[in-house]
Amino acid sequence: MRRAHRLSGLVALSLMLLSNGWAVRAVELPPLIPREVLFGNPEKTNPQISPDGTKLAYLAPHNGVLNVWVRTIGKNDDQVVTSDRKRGIRAYFWQEDSEHILYIQDRDGDENWHLYQTSLKTKTTRDLTPLEGVQAQVVATDPQFPDQLLVALNLRDRRWHDVYRINLKTGALELDTENPGDVFQWGVDHRLQVRAASGFTPDGGMFIRVREDAKSPWRELLRWGPDETFGGIGGFTPDGRGLWIISSVGANAARLIEVDIATGKTTVIAEDPQYDVSNVMIHPKTRRLEAVQFIRARREWQLLDPSLRADFELLRKERDGDLNIVSRDREDRMWIVSYLMDDGPVYYYAYDRSARRLSLLFSNQPALERYRLAKMQPISFTARDGMTIHGYLTLPVGIPPRNLPMVLLVHGGPWARDVWGFNPIVQWLANRGYAVLQVNFRGSTGYGKAYLNAGDREWAGKMHTDLIDGKNWAVQQGYADPKRVCIIGGSYGGYATLVGLAFTPEEFACGVDIVGPSNLVTLLRSIPPYWTPMKALFDKRLGKVETDEEFLKSRSPLFRADQIKAPLLIGHGANDPRVKKAESDQIVQTLRAKNVPVTYVVYPDEGHGFARPENRLDFFGRAEEFLAKHLGGRFEPWREVPGSSAQLQ
Repeated sequence: MRRAHRLSGLVALSLMLLSNGWAVRAVELPPLIPREVLFGNPEKTNPQISPDGTKLAYLAPHNGVLNVWVRTIGKNDDQVVTSDRKRGIRAYFWQEDSEHILYIQDRDGDENWHLYQTSLKTKTTRDLTPLEGVQAQVVATDPQFPDQLLVALNLRDRRWHDVYRINLKTGALELDTENPGDVFQWGVDHRLQVRAASGFTPDGGMFIRVREDAKSPWRELLRWGPDETFGGIGGFTPDGRGLWIISSVGANAARLIEVDIATGKTTVIAEDPQYDVSNVMIHPKTRRLEAVQFIRARREWQLLDPSLRADFELLRKERDGDLNIVSRDREDRMWIVSYLMDDGPVYYYAYDRSARRLSLLFSNQPALERYRLAKMQPISFTARDGMTIHGYLTLPVGIPPRNLPMVLLVHGGPWARDVWGFNPIVQWLANRGYAVLQVNFRGSTGYGKAYLNAGDREWAGKMHTDLIDGKNWAVQQGYADPKRVCIIGGSYGGYATLVGLAFTPEEFACGVDIVGPSNLVTLLRSIPPYWTPMKALFDKRLGKVETDEEFLKSRSPLFRADQIKAPLLIGHGANDPRVKKAESDQIVQTLRAKNVPVTYVVYPDEGHGFARPENRLDFFGRAEEFLAKHLGGRFEPWREVPGSSAQLQ
């Protein structure tokens, strides 16, 4: 039965292509990539070398979900050490003693993260932060203090996180540094002392405070206004007398600067006129600054330490993917590196620096190697007001790139950006026969402060017309059929989907909204309490709910729901702490009262997105049939997924 459905999909697409004047045979199209390969668990991923360099940890399925496995370097003695059975472990790291694994886990997507410790010797796991309704954020560890860890907890007040010191042997928890109510990020020196703090000022700018030691008073080191890009603390210099900071003060894009804590003297370390510094590389033992990364069209490293030149030259020759240094041992003898491809899985290698030897560990999803994947192309176009907008275009393999059905895939944030590289949603859509356009609309990060600030108070305004201009560009280039374009996104991208259908109802044939807000007023009034320190950011860049309620309503698709004509699919996690489920409930209720077609799926064990593979497979299966119905692409039929919590509402 399944094969018959698949063949019928191929025949349907073949007929559709012929009807558009394309002499394309079905046999020229690549095979359908099963959704299980794209949205299921990876086979292995995220390898991390132990600080002492003797062991390798990685994530792989066990009990049907991702758990941590460990093996001895040079041996095949792999064994699973954690025993999660539901959501799977997605973020973990080594304790400095190389004998324990630490990881964070929430409950059904509520984002009240707990910090867990697993012993390699006993395979026992304990909750280091067994506090109901409290969110743990790991702040710092240090090789000199292998039995201590600093963690931020909103225990005293749910609105902000204080820093606590955990004794990793006994589990004892001790308050270390109180949050005065405006700190969003903490900076720790090389003696595991909290000596720096940053947060948002009342006007939406930022401050950075420092102190000489844990007993000294705080003083302000820097303050900048609301029109600068996002920045913050990069780390302390090796001697502890300076602070590396990412800031756009005095430039368009965020630079890496070094500030002398005593004198305030500033030195520019690395900069680009258009692109923000995105990452820094610091030696694990000496604490020297070694390299910075910029994300231009692709990720690029700028070396600051000449001794690394030979290493990077060798590594860059291995694959034409974006190189990342994933993990290093304390003595810096062994690196774990990854190559992010646009048309293949992520490849992980072990790199022995002394021998200059690179050895393949594994790819995260080797099943992908059996399929032809699509290439992702950086693109740019001119918006209607003359601003240059950047993005990426992915065209399906095996089909002439003319007059295609297209998906406009909108990123979340919105203060984030799409990047080059493998994206399972993009490859899924391209494999089904759709062109995929990703637009880094104004307000996206990474392109400097002029690009970011151009998005202020432009939700459903110029941020939206950038998306429409991107669609029109793809049509003018001949890639897309203007009558067969669907808009899809999650979080802000879900909001953009609703805006697309409600504000510009003639532009899209359908929409898929994942955890998107429908009413900016109720969104802002229901943000998590621990986002309080950055409320000024929303006030500045979105609108102040206390004084701009009518303006915010005018940018909310809920109040234009009667304009929606195109079919809509909505998915939401019941425990979403960022965009409450009520945001989807209210627009679904409004649409159904007006007899507008909407399919609404809720997942009781999810939050802001779908972490469990069973739920991803369920939702994207539904979305695949939805797109095939309204755009005419190929599809692998949806089928009930065992273990999914999906509820049609």
